Amino acid sequence: MAEPQLIAPTVDVHASFLAAMEEFRADGAEAVPHSNLAGELRTWAARWRSAEGFAAYVELTGGVARDERADGVVAKTTRWWVADGSYLGRVTFRHGLTPSLLDYGGHIGYAVRPGARRRGHATAMLRAALPVAHHELGIDPVLVTCDATNTGSRKVIEACGGVFEDQREDKLRYWIHAAATAAGQESHRRG
Repeated sequence: MAEPQLIAPTVDVHASFLAAMEEFRADGAEAVPHSNLAGELRTWAARWRSAEGFAAYVELTGGVARDERADGVVAKTTRWWVADGSYLGRVTFRHGLTPSLLDYGGHIGYAVRPGARRRGHATAMLRAALPVAHHELGIDPVLVTCDATNTGSRKVIEACGGVFEDQREDKLRYWIHAAATAAGQESHRRG
């Protein structure tokens, strides 16, 4: 298998995307509060099945910044984690923080499809996301949050340089200095 990459959403992974969404649905992702994925499962699932509906979703998601809306929804960029034409997960970059995102969502949200978990994808995906946040989007430091009960996600964030700040209700909040992490990754690749 080729090394996974963060790429802009593409229609090329339609079949594996649909399979991943079924895995997320079976795993209960629709019920997760404050989740972009849950909202998309509820609003797009019926349209994803057709080539036209999926193409419309890819065009809307697009991987590029969407401007802040009048209702306070911040601009965001989406990238998919893909290897050998297979959808493995996604990263959503939020360009700003509302009071709610400061408490619950942070700058980066990520999800690995259930069938690809426990293989290091979440850590690799978050590491790959940090240079994008810093170099392409100008977000630094980066706030990443996780449920207090999600030990796996906590370990991912800490492995990527997350420094614990506090817990707000059921969310642990970590800050990552994306520039320093990106520079460390670059020197490791050259060394």
